[in-house]
Formats: sequence, C-alpha cells, structure tokens
Amino acid sequence: MTTREARGLPAATIDEESIAHYLQLNPDFFERHQPILGRMRLPHARSASTISLVERQVEVLRERQAELEGKLAEFVAVARANDALSGKIQRFTRRLLRATTRQLMAEEIEASLREDFDAFQSTLILTNGHARGFELPERFLRAAEPDDPNLKSFEGLFASGKPRCGQVRDTQRQFLFGADAGEIGSVALVPLGEHGAIGLLALGSHDRERFHPGMSTEFLARMGELIADAVVYR
Repeated sequence: MTTREARGLPAATIDEESIAHYLQLNPDFFERHQPILGRMRLPHARSASTISLVERQVEVLRERQAELEGKLAEFVAVARANDALSGKIQRFTRRLLRATTRQLMAEEIEASLREDFDAFQSTLILTNGHARGFELPERFLRAAEPDDPNLKSFEGLFASGKPRCGQVRDTQRQFLFGADAGEIGSVALVPLGEHGAIGLLALGSHDRERFHPGMSTEFLARMGELIADAVVYR
C-alpha cells in the first residue's frame, strides 16, 4: 500500500485508503464542509483543463446514463428480433397444420424457409423410411439410408442432438447442396428426431456470417422439433 503526504499531515499519519474509508463512512462530509468542496478541482476527462468535483459528478452521471441508454437500446433490439422470430415460427407451425398431405407438408416447409426465413438454399434429408409418401426426387427433399457414408460425417451433430451453425467440410457441403455447393458461405444444421433418427435439415447462405457458431440456435431447435413431429405423425 502506498502512502502520499497530505497537505499539513505527514505520510505516516494518513494514507489514501484511510481517507477513502472515512469518506465512505461519512457521505455527508462535504455537506458539513462545503468550502472544501468548492475548492476541489479534478482533471477534465476529455481536456487538459480542470473542473469542480460537482461538475465531475455530473459528467460521470451523464456517462452512466448514456451507457444505460445504450444497453436499453440493445435489449429492445434483441426483444424485437425475438418477437419477430416468434411470429415466423407461428406462421411456420400454421403452414404445417394446414398441409393435408405429406407432399404438401414438404412444400410448405420449403416455402416457409424461403419466404419467412430468407433461407433460399435448404435441404431436408429423411432417413429410416420416413421419406415414404413423398414424391421423390425433389431438389429440397431427399431420402437417404442411415448407413449412407455422407450421413456418417454428421455423427458428431447427431450425437449432440443440437443445431450447429458455421462452416462445413467441402464434401458435406457438396452432399447437402449439390450443384449449389460452391455458392454456400455458411450453413445451419438441424438434426431431426433423437440423435438425428429422422434426418437432417440444412440451411445454406451465400453470406459467410449469416450462420455463425456464436448465434442462438433455440429457434432452429424448435423448428426441428416441429418438422420431426410432422414427419412422424402426418
């Protein structure tokens, strides 16, 4: 602990921590000694001049207010984004409910991904016989065997049971998007069913930052659950 000599007092008598402790215990000190308050000067935060303690306190309060306003604006933006996503999920659910056949269901899923979520590159891969009742082949919808070597490359994703966003290997991108693979900059992968037992939904974007590892995947998980239930129970 360092000590500094205060005016009129030797360093051995008083130190900064003692002064700070005393002022914390006596917040009305400057009210009882207002002349001292008026003589105190502090460096200005953004210039070489000095300002009074009161002016400095006002400046600190303004800075805190600006910081709080910034955080509030950020919270409002996140809340609005989540509200918009909730609305899209609701529309997605209604599309599934209105579909009277499995083929119409697949068409509604693809249309919603494209129109509501701006996912212009998407692929739905169904396994374990869940593709029955669909008119295959489709550019959006494909059937695959559980032991397909291409699906084996997604074992880590299926084991986690959670959506994953970011980059994928070239072979995976080629398997998912075929001729459009070279245009895909980032991918969102959604396992369907427990450990991907039903299949896989892949969303692609030309933008490398559209789907990134740090983004929330809660709504993707909800979408995956809706699709899995629709495929199993339709």
